[in-house]
Amino acid sequence: MALTKIHLSSGRSIELSDVRLSSTYGGFLEGYPFRRINDLKLERTLRNAREAAPSVPAHLVDPVRHLPDDTPGPFGPVEVLPAVTCVGRFTSRPVGPDQDAVSYYSALTVVWFQDTPVLPTEEDGGTALRDLRWEELAEDFEI
Repeated sequence: MALTKIHLSSGRSIELSDVRLSSTYGGFLEGYPFRRINDLKLERTLRNAREAAPSVPAHLVDPVRHLPDDTPGPFGPVEVLPAVTCVGRFTSRPVGPDQDAVSYYSALTVVWFQDTPVLPTEEDGGTALRDLRWEELAEDFEI
């Protein structure tokens, strides 16, 4: 049973079957977020998603980077990512046109960021998720 469904801009429907939500800056003890720290956070989160399910392809949705008007510190300007890091496994009908929809499905692990700790829905899945290029990113698996 799906946790939620999202209708992609392409017309395909995908289902969220597994999700992990965490605080983007949880454990951040000192300093401030800036571009290099955020880049490392994105790389590490995507790597961890790949390692958690090595057979399933993983994709990072580029997050919005907020640049508040704070005075730059010694590492450059403050750059803030959305508060919640999301890693979810989505499934859908097969990508391959020759695959039997009864015996095959497609899957993709997606890393995205959002402002609140709520599951995306059909109505508010966000443009970044709705615009996933599923046919290019997901792979087919036999049941």
